[in-house]
Amino acid sequence: MAEIDEEAEAEPKKASKMPMILGLLAAMLGGGGGFYAAWSGMILGSEPAGHVEAQVDDVDALPDIAFVPIDPMVISLSPPSNSRHLSFRAQLEVPSQYQADVEHLLPRVTDVLNGYLRAVRTEDLESPSALIRLRAQMLRRVQMVAGSGRVNDLLVMEFVLN
Repeated sequence: MAEIDEEAEAEPKKASKMPMILGLLAAMLGGGGGFYAAWSGMILGSEPAGHVEAQVDDVDALPDIAFVPIDPMVISLSPPSNSRHLSFRAQLEVPSQYQADVEHLLPRVTDVLNGYLRAVRTEDLESPSALIRLRAQMLRRVQMVAGSGRVNDLLVMEFVLN
């Protein structure tokens, strides 16, 4: 019985960590080698990533457009709001051939936008999704004033409640 107690008290030998270290080292070398092979073009490509040439033939030409700035507007808000004024600035995206026509109509465009923004309720201006809805409404009004096909988009440059 004394022999069994002596064997139980003896500590078991720890397993060697060498196979785990060698496996980890082999995995790191394999991963690094695979990365270099893919990056240099040895596999899955023909040229290294640093030597990619731009192909100008595939690039589409930019559309023939012009931007017409609208004079900045400051609109007084009704009393129940926390803010007192709306500062608004925008530009109109127009086809280049209609730029002069739209510039000629800018006073009318400013009048339509000013009238619309004054009629909007303050709660509608302060909601988080207000700008998307207001932008669509203003674009439709500007397109009505300018005529069909003369205004592509209304770009809001400044929309500040203060």
